[in-house]
Amino acid sequence: MDHSTHRHSDTAHQHRPSASASWSTAARATLHCLTGCAVGEILGMVVGTALAWGNVPTMVLAIVLAFVFGYSFTLFAVRRAGLGLRTAVKVALAADTVSIAVMELVDNGIIALVPGAMDAHLADQLFWTSLLGGFVVAFLLTTPVNKWMISRGKGHAVVHTYH
Repeated sequence: MDHSTHRHSDTAHQHRPSASASWSTAARATLHCLTGCAVGEILGMVVGTALAWGNVPTMVLAIVLAFVFGYSFTLFAVRRAGLGLRTAVKVALAADTVSIAVMELVDNGIIALVPGAMDAHLADQLFWTSLLGGFVVAFLLTTPVNKWMISRGKGHAVVHTYH
């Protein structure tokens, strides 16, 4: 019995550009990414704010946790699909790095630009509206980026190769 057909190999999963990516596919990829980013970002902002950290350490923690959770969601999904850890990490990095970076740049830029948002406390409506508003704008701006990447066989197209 030939077992080579039952293994994932790098050559079997070359990433070819597709003719186009649908907006629906791009929105789902962005929502997947946003979920991990939001969990990490909210956790970082809540921890930093609750501990009365300054703006910079709080934002750094939120960004680091957004990347950690964003990558983790993809990592767990591709590991369940049978990929080894090393390959799964490569897939997660390829799939999510640009999406998370754009999302974090937009979201944190909005928070930094909203007057008083960086100094708001957890009980303040401004804290939550600026954070959640930033997520909405980040989603709207990241979806076209993901559509462009998926149509070129990059980003979340890499993950779909393993589903």
